[in-house]
Amino acid sequence: MPNWGEVLGEIRDLVVRAESERNGAVDIVRRRYLKSLHKHTGRNVIAYYSGWLSKPGLQQSEISDEDKNGFMMAVHGLENRGKGLDLLLHTPGGAIGATHSLVDYLHQMFAHDIRVIVPQIAMSAGTMIACCASKIIMAKHANLGPIDPHIRGLPAQGVIEEFRTACEQVSEDPARAPIWQAIIAQYEPAFLSRCENAIEWSNGFVQEQLERVMFSGESDAKEKARGIVEQLADYGKNRTHERHIHYEECRDMGLRVERLEDEQELQDLVLTVHHCYMHSLMNTASLKMIENHLGAAFVKQARQATT
Repeated sequence: MPNWGEVLGEIRDLVVRAESERNGAVDIVRRRYLKSLHKHTGRNVIAYYSGWLSKPGLQQSEISDEDKNGFMMAVHGLENRGKGLDLLLHTPGGAIGATHSLVDYLHQMFAHDIRVIVPQIAMSAGTMIACCASKIIMAKHANLGPIDPHIRGLPAQGVIEEFRTACEQVSEDPARAPIWQAIIAQYEPAFLSRCENAIEWSNGFVQEQLERVMFSGESDAKEKARGIVEQLADYGKNRTHERHIHYEECRDMGLRVERLEDEQELQDLVLTVHHCYMHSLMNTASLKMIENHLGAAFVKQARQATT
């Protein structure tokens, strides 16, 4: 199957032969390989791709409630949902509420028969989505990330730990109160409660999904799920929300993961599709793309969504 450069060559060849304009050529090549992936697996395929790597700093590339419209469009034309879903996932994460609702919708449509394939990166809420699948397929270079929630750009667990440190230090030495007062004064009313609730919500959601889906029917499902959540949400261990968690660590913490490289043809098809989306996001105005193997696509641009 074509690599990055060869995919670009196919796109250019279509343009040179005047069979399509640039944007149209990208679409033709991408949909050709999406269809080939579907034919190989016999399963429904939906790709969810964000352009945050090629267009950094644009908030609209994150998971949001608007994505439900894209997934509704992608699911609508899939006649045999009993074949299950392979979800290709490439995202920096996003809103917990939108993620929760989206996962609930996909489980209703595909009765928990969902495999998440991570060709490169699924961070934060993207990791939450991956944990809601029956299994995760990862390339060697792919990664998940921590699931600790952030509020107003601040790590919720870090805020709570900082507040506890402030209480301890002021209790030991009241002279430190003015220093901490300047820091704590920046928190808006009920900010600490929001942080605590966000942590409880995200951890509880992921644990419940792991128990019900990935470890369904297993006698130790609750223990497995709890252990995985503790590691994915461990602010002290992970140090930063941007930490990359690769296949071996995902496997060792207990997630049901498989290597993409274990099946050569699947690997070739998935990575070719991935290259197609990278070219699409780099060479067009697209910020986010949700598309099925039939070619039905929801494309988010800077100010509008088009199909």
